[in-house]
Amino acid sequence: MPVTDNWTRRSFLLSAAALTLLPADPAVAARELPDFPADVALYRSAYRNWAGEITAVGLWACAPADGGQVVAVVNWAWRNGWRVRGRGSSHGWSPLTLTEGTPPDAPVLLVDTATHLTGLALESPHAVRAGSGVTLEALLTFLEGHGLGVTACPAPGDLTLGGALAIDAHGTAVPARGEERLPGQTYGSLSNRLLSVTAVVWDEASGAYVLRTYDRSESDAAALLTHLGRTLVTEVVLRVGANSNLRCVSRTDIPAAELFAPPGGDGRTLASRLDEAGRVEAIWFAFTEFPWLKVWSVEPAKPLTSRRVTTPYNYPFSDNVPTPVADIAGRMVSDAAWYLAPVLGNAQYDAAALGLVATLSADIWGPSKNTLLYLRPTTLRVNANGYAVLTRRDRVQHVVAGFTAFYRERLAAYAALGRFPVNGSVEIRVTGLDDPADAELDGARAPLLSALRPDAGHPEWDTAVWLDILTLPGTPYAEMFLREIERFLLDRHDGTDSLSRVEWSKGWAYTEDAVWDDDEVLNAVVPGSLGEGAWGQAAGILHRLDPHEVFGNAFLDRLFG
Repeated sequence: MPVTDNWTRRSFLLSAAALTLLPADPAVAARELPDFPADVALYRSAYRNWAGEITAVGLWACAPADGGQVVAVVNWAWRNGWRVRGRGSSHGWSPLTLTEGTPPDAPVLLVDTATHLTGLALESPHAVRAGSGVTLEALLTFLEGHGLGVTACPAPGDLTLGGALAIDAHGTAVPARGEERLPGQTYGSLSNRLLSVTAVVWDEASGAYVLRTYDRSESDAAALLTHLGRTLVTEVVLRVGANSNLRCVSRTDIPAAELFAPPGGDGRTLASRLDEAGRVEAIWFAFTEFPWLKVWSVEPAKPLTSRRVTTPYNYPFSDNVPTPVADIAGRMVSDAAWYLAPVLGNAQYDAAALGLVATLSADIWGPSKNTLLYLRPTTLRVNANGYAVLTRRDRVQHVVAGFTAFYRERLAAYAALGRFPVNGSVEIRVTGLDDPADAELDGARAPLLSALRPDAGHPEWDTAVWLDILTLPGTPYAEMFLREIERFLLDRHDGTDSLSRVEWSKGWAYTEDAVWDDDEVLNAVVPGSLGEGAWGQAAGILHRLDPHEVFGNAFLDRLFG
């Protein structure tokens, strides 16, 4: 379906790769960045996060050719009082890379990893060495060529591996009824696949920053597996396993009242689909009654009714915003017609329901990459909040039912006041936790800062329910509404029989009119949620490896205290 040019492309489909790169004037570079490593090309660059709400223009940037050049750049920054921010695809929401309002003359250097740090090589039959700038699509394509793959991964293929690992990126997968974990696979985050990490760290003996490789069994590695941008990783080794063929069946005919019903019934619930296949995702457009449910199942041979797919991104109606959806969203933004949220929600549902039929995408089958990757950068750019609720597998439906009932009630209450804070969708996924045993490495550490870090006090918590709410940037009352959602999740899942944690890359720590700004969440809830001592241990390691805080920004300074 066509995309309108006058609004969607201009306002919401701009990717970081499309931003203008301005070659550096040598005289200006020599004056503003004296003695910068001569073999590393400099340029001026803009920065824009996924939804376009954190932007910066005219910052200095560079693209080192290898780890040695990265070290040279970092040491230059340290000696000259600059800070270094690694940049991949800029596909994130939270201010972990840059904070809003970063001026062009700020002493901040963007280090692009995606240009050169993209090497790929098999380390062993079940391990791959990868540069931090390689995209997930390139990584999975390489693995597929060697008969290898992953259990689950994020939907966007443009994410760089380094960026994904920094925030414990995940997909959706738990064992189906009777399913056993295969060698080299994990139901946790991508960070749980790490066997070793090569990062730029401070070396006291030489009095400079150096490259060092950490085996996952080393204590310091536990803070590097998910580091939130407080270091710069150049290369990793990942555990992988034999590839699987996956079938993905989409449905849009199960009512939300049935799919998200309280436990105890015999309907077509999310938990029942989870037991059958282990891999589910529900996308529930605002003010609609029928979610788009995807169910993946491991199928070695192509089922008779499935369409074979040989490439990823098989939902063009989602990747290329249909004209009716773009027109409504454009009017909402340009005319402040936020009351059209129910119309937009139904237009999005119609586009999905009709698009699945028109593109023969309701039942697809192929190598795992081709059904796991389904989101291109050309999709609608929306904000997202995010939380993981740790619980027992048999309480997944309880978590989902409580959340969706509260969400539905609050959305209706706001609408009754003429307020429409959500115009996107609710997205629900379910994963396992980051069990270090999955790495199949003696002494492997659990990621200290992963939202999927197992809770030592509750070994019965073996599952995480991921809950996200999407809405257009600038939507009135969104922060107020999302604060209510956040408080509900933190209060309901307070560590007694379940636990809420934030999703690093998305929105959290809401005040009435801002995000990433609530002191209680930043300073108490987030550190406390990771378990006794985990936050302090990680903060201590990251500070020791970067005592000059070269890898940081104002938000990270506040978060880590």
